[in-house]
Amino acid sequence: MTATTIPAPASVRPAPPRSRALTLAVAATVELLVLWFTWRLAASGQLLLGTATLVLGTFAVYTYSAATSLAWRYLLPGVAGMLLFAAFPLLYTVQLGFTNYSSAHLLSEQRARAYLLDQTDVDEARAFASQVFAAGQGLQLVLTHADGRTRLATPALPPGALPREPVALQPLVDAPPGTPLGLREVIAHRERLRALTLRAPDGTLLHYTGVREFGPLERLWTAGDDGGLVHAATGQVWRPNRDTGYFENAAGERVSPGFKVNIGWANYARMLGDADFRGPFVSIFGWTVVFSALTVLFATAIGMTLAVLLNWEALSHRALYRTLLFLPYAVPGFISILVFKGLFNQNFGEINAILDALFGIRPAWFADPTLARAMLLIVNTWLGYPYIMVLCTGLLKAIPADLYEASAIAGAGPLTNFFRITAPLIARPLTPLLISAFAFNFNNFVLIALLTDGRPDYLNTKLPAGTTDILVSYTYRIAFTDAGANFGLAAAISTLIFVVVALMSLLNLRLTGAATPAPRS
Repeated sequence: MTATTIPAPASVRPAPPRSRALTLAVAATVELLVLWFTWRLAASGQLLLGTATLVLGTFAVYTYSAATSLAWRYLLPGVAGMLLFAAFPLLYTVQLGFTNYSSAHLLSEQRARAYLLDQTDVDEARAFASQVFAAGQGLQLVLTHADGRTRLATPALPPGALPREPVALQPLVDAPPGTPLGLREVIAHRERLRALTLRAPDGTLLHYTGVREFGPLERLWTAGDDGGLVHAATGQVWRPNRDTGYFENAAGERVSPGFKVNIGWANYARMLGDADFRGPFVSIFGWTVVFSALTVLFATAIGMTLAVLLNWEALSHRALYRTLLFLPYAVPGFISILVFKGLFNQNFGEINAILDALFGIRPAWFADPTLARAMLLIVNTWLGYPYIMVLCTGLLKAIPADLYEASAIAGAGPLTNFFRITAPLIARPLTPLLISAFAFNFNNFVLIALLTDGRPDYLNTKLPAGTTDILVSYTYRIAFTDAGANFGLAAAISTLIFVVVALMSLLNLRLTGAATPAPRS
């Protein structure tokens, strides 16, 4: 009996020598690009990012050039995307939560020190007023000291790029040549003049310091020992304080900009340890939980009730009613929110116009904290009930009709059917979806930002905090609006939000697993 040889799949057949050589050449070229990019990152001080680039780049080159890595050729794009767009931002945010990173501490210590060492000031006592004259096709500068007696002039400067080396000045003996250029013409040559350095007869270097001024620049700081700075005018020594992130002198005075340092658990301790911060933070955290829970509760009550009513076969035009009730979910959320913002306007809104006509009242929806929170719940329930209604409609279709027929024979009414049959059968599959809805509303930034922007604010707080803020909008205000761009504190709060949502997701997964029946053996 002759043995049959099964050909190897095309994906695992050895490549021809010429094709293999081309693959290795491309892989080597790509690896050289990875090494070059890694070197540039390392040279700029991004050692961690450079190391990650080297590891991932080298692994990618190996994956797509080696013949034994077929499975990883399909898995690598997804894994790389997860690491780049999910894991890296998460880890970076967690790391920022342990720093003082803010608008006052944007730079590293080395860059902050280099910035201060580059600071200069004009010595006004030795500055010169400048005039620019046309000299053929080029320019000529005439400088006059404040005493009026010292007048210096440059030789005729050629058109185009001016020389990079200092241009020697000579005492002016004769009258200036012609009429000086007007302000508009001088401004037109400003970029060329900025690049110009002049050397006075005594060796002083003069730089462009204004539209009509050249003067000597003096450094405000000089380098000190142990990474410190020395103030040139006073001789005071300023040393880096790596607890506060500032250069400080012996009296504790600080100089800006500060630099980023690790502060450990200080941001997390501030949430509960600082009384001025703890009060608004705890209130906002509690309101976030209440807002999410009540939204899910109200949306579930309305959505489930409508789904049960629309499941009544004796009801005519059910499809029309279902379509109309689904419209709030079909309209983009931000449009509905902006429409409601106009409807709730205290002076011109239709809701207050109706309340005024019926009861003679005009509630201050945006000024009173309780009314503002009630308004948020009303709008969010309006936006969320169609989703629950659709879910419950699908779940009701899965309930056998025989159960309701047996209940009717037993003489049970609609309420008995709902509490004894409908609710128990849809509660288990609906619970994970309700937890997901709770987690979504826990981070419902768009509603808060567009409707109330967190207002009205708490009074007498160190950081701006609103009575309608939830944690995510509060974090946004701390990081990007009127709180000094405190990115480190915002990152700590974001990490707390992540932990809460992650716990909800784990609970959701456990409930989903519990809701899935085990396979029969």
